[in-house]
Amino acid sequence: MAQGTVQVTHTGTSRWRRRTGEYASLAAALEAAGDGDVLTVAPGTYRENLVVQRAVTLRGPEGSPGSVRIAPADGVPLTVRASATVQDLHVEGQDAAAPALLVEEGAPELIDVRVMTRSASGIEVRGGARPTVRRCTVDNPAGIGIAVLDGGGGVFEECEVVAAGQAGVAVRGGAHPRLERCRVHHASGSGLSVTGEHTGLEAVGCEVYEIKGSGVQITGRAAAHLTDCDVHRTTADGVTLDTDAVLTLADCRIHDIPENAVDLRSRSVLTLTRSTVRRFGRNGLSVWDPGTRVDANQCEIHDSTGDYPAVWVSDGATAVLEACRVHDVPDALFVLDRGSRVDVVDSDLSQVRNTAVSVSDGATAQLDDCRIREAATGAWFRDHGSGGTLANCTVDATQTGVIVTKGADPTIERCTVTSPSEAGFYVSAGGRGTFQGCRVAGSDGYGFHVMDGCRTTLRKCRTERCSRGGYEFAEDGPVVEECTSDESGGVRPGATAAPEPVVQTQTAPRTVGLLGGVPEQRAVPEPPEPQPESRTSKAVLGELDALVGLESVKREVRALTDMIEVGRRRQQAGLKAASVRRHLVFTGSPGTGKTTVARLYGEILASLGVLEKGHLVEVSRVDLVGEHIGSTAIRTQEAFQRAQGGVLFIDEAYALSPEDSGRDFGREAIDTLVKLMEDQRDSVVVIVAGYTTEMERFLTVNPGVASRFSRTITFSDYLPEELLRIVEQQTEEHEYRLAPGTPEALLKHFTAIPKGPAFGNGRTARQTFESMVERHAGRVAQLDEPSTDDLTLLYPDDLPELP
Repeated sequence: MAQGTVQVTHTGTSRWRRRTGEYASLAAALEAAGDGDVLTVAPGTYRENLVVQRAVTLRGPEGSPGSVRIAPADGVPLTVRASATVQDLHVEGQDAAAPALLVEEGAPELIDVRVMTRSASGIEVRGGARPTVRRCTVDNPAGIGIAVLDGGGGVFEECEVVAAGQAGVAVRGGAHPRLERCRVHHASGSGLSVTGEHTGLEAVGCEVYEIKGSGVQITGRAAAHLTDCDVHRTTADGVTLDTDAVLTLADCRIHDIPENAVDLRSRSVLTLTRSTVRRFGRNGLSVWDPGTRVDANQCEIHDSTGDYPAVWVSDGATAVLEACRVHDVPDALFVLDRGSRVDVVDSDLSQVRNTAVSVSDGATAQLDDCRIREAATGAWFRDHGSGGTLANCTVDATQTGVIVTKGADPTIERCTVTSPSEAGFYVSAGGRGTFQGCRVAGSDGYGFHVMDGCRTTLRKCRTERCSRGGYEFAEDGPVVEECTSDESGGVRPGATAAPEPVVQTQTAPRTVGLLGGVPEQRAVPEPPEPQPESRTSKAVLGELDALVGLESVKREVRALTDMIEVGRRRQQAGLKAASVRRHLVFTGSPGTGKTTVARLYGEILASLGVLEKGHLVEVSRVDLVGEHIGSTAIRTQEAFQRAQGGVLFIDEAYALSPEDSGRDFGREAIDTLVKLMEDQRDSVVVIVAGYTTEMERFLTVNPGVASRFSRTITFSDYLPEELLRIVEQQTEEHEYRLAPGTPEALLKHFTAIPKGPAFGNGRTARQTFESMVERHAGRVAQLDEPSTDDLTLLYPDDLPELP
């Protein structure tokens, strides 16, 4: 068969049909072929846009893989609209607006096809098409690897996406494909992306790795089921679920992830069975928002590479762990915020550097038949409203078994603490709690140590071999019923001498982290007063609290401040304190208070002695990027030098890495910043700020950027009620008053005002007030003898027109 020809073998039995024929073009051969015919394509390059509309077999010559290239100048190189077979072809596309291989109808088979292209997508399946795709390869650095859209489906077996400029596999619009033993790697978007209601994906035995983004992303009410899959070596989270997403992971392995191994929010649901999560930089499981839930059964989470809890549950989310193992992590389980809950059954938490279970801010934890060992603190119920139950649990080889502080009120039933170095159970600072049928053995300190004024109840508890005593509490101590001890003195419910503190800060240094220490018996002395020119952190936090709205921002800043403060006090006490990265990312729309909070944050760090001055240096791209090679590094170094001892605030930081950057010098500024942040990490705090989406892209431009920032704080848009409060504050500050009906008119105004890109949030509120003052002045200036009311009252008519 001559090169560049197509041989058609007819399979029909009619005597009127030819048995074979050769054609000079693929289009002619396809036109002549009928259902069941075999088209064998001679080696060569075919500059044709092919459309297969019959159930034929289109294949390259045997023994010559890759010798047939379908490579038109533009458009879709190969479209399949029938239950045909396509085999041993090499498809190349150049059209960024079209797929390279499009399957629109039927149930065709694609076998050993290599798609090497720069197209919108490598292989695209649409509508009612249900192809079987075997051993196919997609290399598309300009777009999506494989796209299944608009109700499409099919099975992909042993396929490989070797490069993709966007998602490796994208599923949306109600599509439902199945992947079997596929590999997706070197994608610049998500590895697997499933989006939209009624959209689903099933993957078995697949591997997703080397992804510049999230490994698996399920959003917008989509669902997916992954079995025996590996997700590893991503630049963002391993698995992301958002907005009512549903995902099942069975026998999967998620590892070597620099961010959260699994992050889910907004009412998403994850079922995790017999799966392993290991070597992650932030949380192994990060669970947020009311209605969001994780159910993990027979799973293992271990070997964290960062300083974050392995399991994080907050903002009203729920997590259930059954027969799981969590080990070799800084903290095992943190649950915080009212409405958040964790249930842990028959699980092991071990080799935890700080706290195995931390419950705070009104959250609830229920642990049944669990085993905690080799942790600084077994369980810590931290504050008012925090509680839950520990039942039939064992805590071994910790510094302190269970801590209850600041009004927390858990129930501890039939739990045993063995070999604690300081105390079995420790209650202080107004902590409560009910301890029933509990036992402490082999303590190097006390068995039960309850501080003054703690309303704690102990029933049928027992201590054995406690070096400093089985029970220690003062005259107004807890309620004690039927408790026993192997001490000769027995229980001492009326000890009159002030007890020694459980924590001996003069002993050998500990290995616990920032949050792992046990509170001392006596109140920690107040820190020394700052210099007269500086405010205390309490005063600055008071100003932060006075800001309108920003509740989540205030919570984040307080949490970070508390961590830094406790770390400082631990160092003063001769204890180890974990290194806290203080650099932050602020995301959100303009006018939401990012600069104000950055200024207050600098003041807080100065008051805590972390920064020398705490002043704010605000810069943007124009201050950092020069016009010629070398000038950018100099400008960036100069800005960094001005910020010594304070905060360098980079507004619209994403402008340093425009999407069409080319030879843009912004990358040089980023590289210089990354180095300076490492070299001078103790003298300057860097805050980068900008729109949420753009900042997510910014954090991926340099491998060192994301790792330099400890956390991202999101500034939400102000609500109409909050904008009204800002105007009310401005009114009071400038000695004006709102006339009756004006607050209602303002609320209506802020509700109706367009919230597009030009919306300025707090800036809009201030501009509205200024406009009202101007209109008021124009009105009052016409009066000969205005009264005090005339000079101060702002009326609904003073409101500016809506833009």
